Amino acid sequence: MASGVSVSDRCLEEYHALKQSRKHKYIIFALSSDLSSIVPLKSSASTSYEDFLEDLPEKECRWAVYDFEFEKDGAKRNKICFISWSPDDAKIKQKMLFASSRDALRRSLVGIAIEIQGTEYSEVEYDAILDKASRSTR
Repeated sequence: MASGVSVSDRCLEEYHALKQSRKHKYIIFALSSDLSSIVPLKSSASTSYEDFLEDLPEKECRWAVYDFEFEKDGAKRNKICFISWSPDDAKIKQKMLFASSRDALRRSLVGIAIEIQGTEYSEVEYDAILDKASRSTR
């Protein structure tokens, strides 16, 4: 079910800055105040995964893209992760709107390697992402 929400050009600009020039480590996306489009809320070059987790609100839905770096078999790897953050304590209406708008954003971001859906912090903690990234790497 599509919500009719559009993806702003700024989302794609920020994503390309993360993907191609590595200007950002992560980007947090949200719905605009009038609920008509998806907009980038914050981008950061911080390499601290804890900083990223702190930017995910406890009671509001968000989407995020994170350039996840890890080591496997002695080699450095990167995977771009798409995270749908829908905490249990978020309002039901907001969760429904975010769920129905997710695909519009996800389809516009080419090159995503891993998709994560989180309703609590344990589902998006570093080790959970590392596990999924390691399994998807040959």
